[in-house]
Amino acid sequence: MALEVKQNLFEGPCGSLAIRADDEIARKLAMLMAGECEDLGPARAARKYGFSRQRYFQLRALYREEGAIGLRSDKRGPKTHYRRTREVVCQVMRQRFLDPDASSDVIAQKLRQAGIQISKRSVARVFFEFGLQKKTLSVPARSRRR
Repeated sequence: MALEVKQNLFEGPCGSLAIRADDEIARKLAMLMAGECEDLGPARAARKYGFSRQRYFQLRALYREEGAIGLRSDKRGPKTHYRRTREVVCQVMRQRFLDPDASSDVIAQKLRQAGIQISKRSVARVFFEFGLQKKTLSVPARSRRR
């Protein structure tokens, strides 16, 4: 009486349980079960489920540390603003208040001259984030008098 793990199915002597296509945790768990509990081995199990051997062992370590919840994928990309630190944001805002007519390009250049690495796009993002856009003058419409 053994549990058999197929590509999209857990199968046992009394029935089966389907793995949803969008359930990444169940898919990774099935891979680990196939690699650890069946005769596939880590490399073949990883290949069968579309993972590398290295990723298999990373997932196995995560599963041992945190359980099934450790198998969920985290958000990719940087977790912090490593260019737009709090100090850089303060400097951008300071430059904006000193010269309200300066463009993001000009402010970025001033900050680079001061030794702060920042792009004009990052400066523009700070402007947008804090609502520091230039205000345009609105001219009232002429009223029509006859």
